[in-house]
Amino acid sequence: MDRKERHRHEQKNSSDSDDNYVPYVPVKQRKLQKLQKLGRVIQIQDENRKLPGSSENSGNEEDWDPLAPLAKSRPDVSLLDQHNDLIKLAEAQQESKLEKQLKEEEEILASVARERALMGVAELAKGIQYEHPIKTGWHPPHWVLEKGKSYHQRTRRKMMILVEGEELPPPLTRFIDMKFPPTIIRALRKRDIIIPTPIQAQGLPTVLSGRDMIGIAFTGSGKTLVFALPIIMFCLEQEVKMPFIRDEGPYGLIICPSRELAKQTHEVIQYFCTELLESGFPELRVCLAIGGEPVTNAMSVIHRGVHIAVATPGRLMDLLDKKKMHLDTCRYLCMDEADRMIDLGFEEDVRTIFSFFKGQRQTLLFSATMPKKIQNFARSALVKPITVNVGRAGAASMEVIQEVEYVKQEARMVYLLSCLQKTPPPVLIFAEKKQDVDAIHEYLLLKGVEAVAIHGGKDQEERTRGVKAFKNHEKDVLVATDVASKGLDFPDIKHVINYDMPEDIENYVHRIGRTGRSGKTGVATTFINKTCQESVLLDLKHLLLEAKQKVPPFLDALQSESEKYLDLGDERGCSFCGGLGHRITDCPKLEAMQHKQASNIGRKDYLAFGTSDY
Repeated sequence: MDRKERHRHEQKNSSDSDDNYVPYVPVKQRKLQKLQKLGRVIQIQDENRKLPGSSENSGNEEDWDPLAPLAKSRPDVSLLDQHNDLIKLAEAQQESKLEKQLKEEEEILASVARERALMGVAELAKGIQYEHPIKTGWHPPHWVLEKGKSYHQRTRRKMMILVEGEELPPPLTRFIDMKFPPTIIRALRKRDIIIPTPIQAQGLPTVLSGRDMIGIAFTGSGKTLVFALPIIMFCLEQEVKMPFIRDEGPYGLIICPSRELAKQTHEVIQYFCTELLESGFPELRVCLAIGGEPVTNAMSVIHRGVHIAVATPGRLMDLLDKKKMHLDTCRYLCMDEADRMIDLGFEEDVRTIFSFFKGQRQTLLFSATMPKKIQNFARSALVKPITVNVGRAGAASMEVIQEVEYVKQEARMVYLLSCLQKTPPPVLIFAEKKQDVDAIHEYLLLKGVEAVAIHGGKDQEERTRGVKAFKNHEKDVLVATDVASKGLDFPDIKHVINYDMPEDIENYVHRIGRTGRSGKTGVATTFINKTCQESVLLDLKHLLLEAKQKVPPFLDALQSESEKYLDLGDERGCSFCGGLGHRITDCPKLEAMQHKQASNIGRKDYLAFGTSDY
């Protein structure tokens, strides 16, 4: 083909391509056409309307809104029709925002998900996974099982119990149906415990059946008995079959985040063991291993053969590392206030403790505040767990009258005296800082108030003596930091005063839970001012609304951008910390955790200091 023919052929091809040419349609116009096709946007016949890509819109195509034409005047359409069209468009736009918010929250949750399971190192290395729960010799009464699942479900609804899991044991509304010996029944009646609370009605059959369990219930609902009574019965069964010999045990282990809570749990278990011993049953030995007390106290019990050990993570790790105690025969593990333990930095200690177990164990986790994130994380250590939930996790007790007052920073100390006049003693005062606790204690003593103070800076003997004097009504007021807020049982407290608002709404729930226990009504007064974080105040506002409490005007006036997204899906509020006043996208606790992790990157560990208990 010569040059002339080639040129003629190229001209022919170019003319063909011109005939098939499709003009370019801008992106915004294509989006509009797509919306019109889906029926979301009504076609507007307006000859003067300019589409994107014209000379007027060519410079700002990105700012053009396909829904904007509906906002213009439309004389050919009635105002009512225009109003309905705008409502439909607003709903469609809002739906897309909600979808975007949910997607963003899922991405955040996935990014903060813990990759390492809450299991022992040996189990992870060998890939050991237990598929079936531990079997026990306990079974529900036959007449209860014969009533059927629908009857059990009605009982749960009546007691407001939410249960998740497979092969659920039936709830039992009498202690005698749980097959406890008469001695235990009499010991419960001595403490005015006649019928089980909701968490006990479902939790005790679950634990007695050998199932792993996550127990969530508001403060003062009797969670301690749910794990204390079964462990006593299991240890009694083991002792009757084959008595424990020297240096053997423990069979059951209970871990608490604070020394005071561990001491209280030890006293509860020791009470029932003493009652059984006086009725002719074998002796059950219980040891208390906490920091601040001589280790010889625990070792004297361990050497004789221990059935139950109650410990804080720091002292327990010390005993296990030095091989003064072993968990070869331990088959029962309970973590009280489990979420607090993980938040306080004991996660690695707990994982290490799991490595000392030589076989399968029954694991129980209890708390009043356990966000979904902690529940999902904890399930990695459980075998076919049953979650028993009485009320929302992190909800305040309905028996507590919550009063929030605006008090200036410099006027709090003086106003404290007038607050003490609200109710008769005993009264519990909480403060965030140790210095504030000492200052309040000194001020009350100068004013002639019988007060005692405890915090992490005092030695264990002084702390024990202070709590004992307050419980025995020798002192009218106890001033404390959050060491006294986790699980401690003060049944007669009439009034809790928060000298300052805690930085975490979960701590607030635990604090006010020291009153209004066992069906009694209590009062909680909280001082707030401009120094409080807005995110915590928003959580407090929504907590008051949930509990149908009076919200003061200065708190009600607070508004946040994320309030319209607080009830997305099944999860209310924040799925990371459980706060009701924000979503995970605005969680200050998550932000603080990420900042802490970022600050620790690349830092060398020059000092071998471990995390100590309170």
